[in-house]
Amino acid sequence: MKNNITNDDLNAVTTNQELIDLMYQKKIDFSAVTDKINYYNDLQKLQIEMVKFQKWVHKHKKRVCIIFEGRDAAGKGGTIRRFTEHLNPRSMRVMALSIPTEVEKGQWYFRRYIKHFPNPGEIVFCDRSWYNRAVVEPVMGFCNESQYEKFMAQVPEFEHMLYEDGIIIIKFWLSISKEEQLKRFNSRILNPLKRWKFSPVDQKGQEYWDRYTWYKNQMFTRTHTSYSPWIIVKTNDKHTAKLESMRYVLSLFDYDGKDESETKLFPDPNVVMRFYRSSNQID
Repeated sequence: MKNNITNDDLNAVTTNQELIDLMYQKKIDFSAVTDKINYYNDLQKLQIEMVKFQKWVHKHKKRVCIIFEGRDAAGKGGTIRRFTEHLNPRSMRVMALSIPTEVEKGQWYFRRYIKHFPNPGEIVFCDRSWYNRAVVEPVMGFCNESQYEKFMAQVPEFEHMLYEDGIIIIKFWLSISKEEQLKRFNSRILNPLKRWKFSPVDQKGQEYWDRYTWYKNQMFTRTHTSYSPWIIVKTNDKHTAKLESMRYVLSLFDYDGKDESETKLFPDPNVVMRFYRSSNQID
């Protein structure tokens, strides 16, 4: 077929732009390729800004805690990896706690999280957080009604104390549709490199979808505050969600060198929004 690219064609090109021009001439749809190229170009520019932001945090002894919550397979771990990929590990940590020990179960619920809070000059990324007790635990029966209600009453006061002490908390809820979650679950099962991600709790994600929705909405209503708001990120498109999450964080701070950025630093309001502006939630 005349639209095919031949070996002679490939041997004649020496740059990416020449290859793109050739594909235009051949009338070959390569939008998926250009989308990925644009994604990685934007990602690199945003990661450069994250490095500058981290230097500013360290210089001014700020304490930043970024929470990633959401249903299973919403992209929490992958988004955190993009945030942290090029950061200095000496002033950055990822918190991803396992199930509590018997000793921790007997302690004040927040205690095991407090010891992981950022030190001055440090950013901590939380792959789930104390909000396990707001959604996952009551849905799965891992806490009783009294424990749930006590937690929900204490969270706003707890976060207000952190705010008054100077800890900056950013709370992301990564929002995924039921259809997309199922698609990602199936992908995990089929991929031996991702199969470890699929747990018994994940298996209940689709079955208990409506219960998750009810507790999620209760969490938003009772724990969204002016000093610690919930930020909804639509994540059916993984690439867009990662970029826009980074833009949101960077938009909040006047760090050194921000005015020299080579990419836009304000998020798309159709992808990232405060929860009360998200009238058409996909999950």
